[in-house]
Order: sequence, then structure tokens, then C-alpha cells
Amino acid sequence: MIKKTLCFSNPIYLSLRNEQLVLHLPEVEVNGNLPEVMKKEAERTIPIEDIGVVILDNRRITVTSGVLDALLENNCAVITCDSKSMPVGLLLPLCSHKTQNERFRSQLDSSLPLRKQLWQQTVKQKILNQECVLRSNTKKETRCMCVWSNDVRSGDPDNLEARAAAYYWRNLFLNFPDFVRDREGTPPNNLLNYGYAILRAVIARSLVGSGLLPTLGIHHHNRYNAYCLADDIMEPYRPYVDQLVIDILHRFDNVSSLSKELKMELLSIPMIDVVVNGKRSPLMIAALQTTASLAKCFSGETRRISYPEM
Repeated sequence: MIKKTLCFSNPIYLSLRNEQLVLHLPEVEVNGNLPEVMKKEAERTIPIEDIGVVILDNRRITVTSGVLDALLENNCAVITCDSKSMPVGLLLPLCSHKTQNERFRSQLDSSLPLRKQLWQQTVKQKILNQECVLRSNTKKETRCMCVWSNDVRSGDPDNLEARAAAYYWRNLFLNFPDFVRDREGTPPNNLLNYGYAILRAVIARSLVGSGLLPTLGIHHHNRYNAYCLADDIMEPYRPYVDQLVIDILHRFDNVSSLSKELKMELLSIPMIDVVVNGKRSPLMIAALQTTASLAKCFSGETRRISYPEM
């Protein structure tokens, strides 16, 4: 089932009733002159089971603990944003898989050679997907990226991921000649940051749904990063966000700030069509296939992660 991504950018009250998310407008709630019938008519409800990601992008949003409990019980990712509308927090369920303890142990006991091989697969597919985006949107030579992808060794000791990334970013946004990929950089970095944050939440949600620890990465191991594995597994998915950002730049003249319209475009990320194992599906569904295959790698059932191919 395809889950909804909800973004709340205005003040609102969120409560729970009969397993439904209830949306109340503050100006209606505090107006003592309105009859209860009109207040009820101003409400909107959404089934909790239909929701996959919730983004809270206003400091005057009120959420009951019952709502948070219900969202987490249904493996929903809850993202909070700062005053600049950039995602800064991610809330995920602690337990959402019936054999979670067994899968945790498989993940924790995974050998270093296995993790290096999985990272090799990850880097290979990321570079191939980047090559596809670069070839589709520019006239730059991309055969070098195919060579780099083919040359990636177990654990990527030659750091070909970084070499490919440097070439990719230097040539991708030709209309922004001074562009440097940096979280604090100039546009379209703001679009990329927002898009990657949504993607990260989708991947982290899928990892938890597959009974895995999103903290314990196969490559990333920053002691302050609670989502190292999500950052690993999202790598081959990043080019899909890059392509969406390119499409947005073709249709919007001003991207200096994240307008409501731009955010709505980026909220379509979970619905992007991707191909995994020759089958097309929305990115949110594909992410579950990827994380399920990763769990099988840890348990020894397979040796290959099912990544998307552009």
C-alpha cells in the first residue's frame, strides 16, 4: 500500500479519534462564538494507517501524545523542521518487526568483509545512477563514471565514490557555474538538502520496518549520527532527488528560498517511480524492497542488495 506524505506548514491542532488523525484549525478551536456543529464541520480526518511520513514545519503546531503513539505504531516517520523550514529532527518507532531481536543480532554479527562487499555494491550503483542523471541532462562525457563504477573494489579503498561525486557535481548544474555541493551553500543546495532529508526519513522508516538498526552502518560510522545505515542505503537513491531538483529548476525561476510550491514538489519524492529487480514501483515501496534484501544479506540468505537502477 502506498502511504501518504503529509506536510503541515501552518498552525494546526493534531489529535486522534478512532484511529484517525484529526486536523483542527486553531482559529476555529478558540472561537467561542462558533457552535460545536460548525467546529465539527471544519475538522478533517485522515486514517492513521494511510500515512507514511509526517512533516511538522511550523512552531505553532500542537500534536497530542496519542497522535505520536498511533503514528509510530504504524511505522510512520515524523520529521520536525527549524525556523528556516529545514528538517532537523526525525522520530521513528523503536520496534516494528516481529523478529527484530533476531535481525538485530544478524546485523551486529555481520563480518567486516560482508559490510565491505555491501558498500562496494552501494557505491557501484550510486555512480551508475549518477552517470545516468549526468548523461540525461548534460552533454558532458560520462564514460569515465562507468569505468569508475566498474573499478570499485570491496570497501572502495580507492575512494572512487568521492572521485565520481566531484566530477558529477562539477558538471551537473551548468546554469549555476559557481555551484559547490555544500549543506550551507547557495541554491540549489537548499532544494537538495530538503529532498535528501525526506529521502533519509523514507529509508530510515524502511530500515526499521525491516527490523534493522538504522544507527549501525555498513560504511558510515560517525559517533554522533543516529542514522548511519540510512545514510549508507540512501546513496543510490540520491540521484532520483537530483533529477527531481533539475526538473524543478526548469519550471521555477526563483529557488532562492523554499516556498510552499517548491516544498510541495519535493514532497513527491516518496512517489517517484523507480525500478528494482526489473519491476517499477514508487520509491517508498522500492525502499522497503531494498531494506528487506539488506536484512537477508545480514542473515546469510543472499549476498546482493536490491538497489534501484536508473
